This record gives sequence, structure tokens and C-alpha cells, in this order.
Amino acid sequence: MSERHSRLEIVRVGKQLHERGLIAATDGNISVRLDENSVLITPTCICKGMMEAEDLIVVDMNGRRISGFRDVTSESAMHMTIYRMRPDVGAIVHAHPPTATGFAACGLALDQALISEVLLSLGDVPLASYATPGTSELSQSLEPFIPDHDAILMANHGVVTCGADLTQAYLNMETVEHFAKIALVVKQLGCAHPLATEQVNKLLEMRERIMHYKSEQRARNRA
Repeated sequence: MSERHSRLEIVRVGKQLHERGLIAATDGNISVRLDENSVLITPTCICKGMMEAEDLIVVDMNGRRISGFRDVTSESAMHMTIYRMRPDVGAIVHAHPPTATGFAACGLALDQALISEVLLSLGDVPLASYATPGTSELSQSLEPFIPDHDAILMANHGVVTCGADLTQAYLNMETVEHFAKIALVVKQLGCAHPLATEQVNKLLEMRERIMHYKSEQRARNRA
């Protein structure tokens, strides 16, 4: 994918996040890995629903600006940590979806086995402990979960999702919020019936096969 196309994709996803209420005002940030040494990322203090392609900046793997006229977001370190730890990740979305962020503000992970489709696409969604946004402590709080999860709640903050490409990272964010809404209804009804361990194990085995197949497909596409 060319840098120009990546810019247009980030602008498109920024508008979707804003229009669907997953972010407000200047919340959130989006990035796409361009190559081994550079990342295209949204700048600080900009509404993701009102961006232009030229507003985006290119940074190195330490978050230092390579090109672009706007300032680097303070949360670039979180993105770079994920990219360094997950070579398979091609894009990252950070947003504040209201229901999922409500769970994070209550100190609740989305880890109940309630919906088979969520287990297949994401597994569980853990909760990272609170850390001040834009600090190294935020990256440290995420590190234990990054290797095995494509979506993480951040206590009193929001959600970060990743994927092989930007479409997948965005869809993972949608899935987290959709699951949070279902989990909230289950809590309100007060009669949760989580899947049994045997059922969960079967789904996780299916997920492993799906992930392996996708990995092989990506490897063939790069060859």
C-alpha cells in the first residue's frame, strides 16, 4: 500500500470513528506502518472527523517526526511499543467508545465468554491498569497484553486495537464496542450464561486455525 493510499485510508477511518461516536472532539489517534522504519500517524489536537490527508505526519520507530507540518501526538509511544512487539501489526486505532470505555472506567475487563463471534475474532479483551496518557507508563501498562491481544481496554482512558491492516484494526474497535453494549445488557438483565469451558476451548482452537490461515495468506501476498 502506498503512503498516499494509507493517508486516504486513515482519513476515511477517522471520519467513521467520529460519525459513529467512537471518538469526540480531538480524541483518539490512528496509525499505519509504512515500512520497517516509519509510521504514518495522526497528529495531536485535531478532530479525526475533519482531517485532510496532508495533516498526517510520518514518524520513525521512536516517534520522532520525519515529515509533516503538524505536531506529533504524545501517545505515539504507545503505537511504537505495539509495532515493536508485534511485527504482524500493520495498523493501530485508539479511541474512546462510550460503552467499552465505561467498562474501563469501572475497572472491568470484557473477558466473559458471552458471544462466540467475539471469541473467534478477538478472544477476550483484557484491562490494562491506569497510566497517564502520553507517558512511558502507559506503554508499560499495555506490554503484558500486547503479544496475545488485538484489543485492550485502558483503565479510565479508552481502548486500543490493532490489526494486520487498518480495516481490521477499525473493525476490532467496532467489535469491542458492540460486545461492550451486549455485556452491559447482560449485566442489566442479571442472568448471564457464559459459554462452558469446553465450548470456549473449541472456539479458541477455531480462532487459532483462522489466525494461522490469515498469517499464511499474508506471507504469500508478500512473496
